Amino acid sequence: MISCVAIDDEPIALSIIREYCRRFGDIDLQCFTSPIDGMACIRDTCPDIVFLDIEMNSHNGIELAKEIPEETCVIFSTAYPQYALDGFNVDAVDFLHKPVLYPRFERAMQKALVLVNAKGGQQAKKPDNITLKVEYKTVVVDIEDISYVEAMDNYVKVYRFGLPTVVSQITMKEMDSLLPADRFIRVHRSFIVSFNAIEKFSNRKIFLKNLDRPIPVGRTYTEAFNNLYNIFNQNKNS
Repeated sequence: MISCVAIDDEPIALSIIREYCRRFGDIDLQCFTSPIDGMACIRDTCPDIVFLDIEMNSHNGIELAKEIPEETCVIFSTAYPQYALDGFNVDAVDFLHKPVLYPRFERAMQKALVLVNAKGGQQAKKPDNITLKVEYKTVVVDIEDISYVEAMDNYVKVYRFGLPTVVSQITMKEMDSLLPADRFIRVHRSFIVSFNAIEKFSNRKIFLKNLDRPIPVGRTYTEAFNNLYNIFNQNKNS
């Protein structure tokens, strides 16, 4: 379970974050309209992720972020885009401009989870293998064997390094939720790729090891892919 705290003096904004966290799944969220109460909770529990409004009646989120433990990831949300640079200057993971749409929230969460996993906050929360239904039986697939996943109507094809392809009746959204966010990323509505399988890439194409054809990067996934891949490389090489 991912532990999260949201601080915003607008109850409607908190209700949106609460609903998005419910849709994302596996999140334990505590919400506060009072920055004082919210910061007290953060100090006591040291959550994995904090959603923080910037311009509140009594406090400024940029200043509050400086008091948040380094191991906690901060995602800012505000209706004032001029604060974006200030947010990144205090090492925010992402900056959400209100009104926030769910796909943008989801990308911010994916970025945050890469850092959470790298810092050890979510170690062992994803298994080393997954179980898929294949026709009338179940098949256990080792995560490290997966190169990429491709959608096919109501099925997915799981391509593995040097092993037979597995075809399972599962949605891409369900498949994405089974795979660890620090090792896989959805780059197209029809493709999920393993970071370890990537040989090289451009803005719109990914070339995988031992695969002749490139994997396309969807327009709406380009920013998230570039950010996550850079974070992955930094953590891998550090």
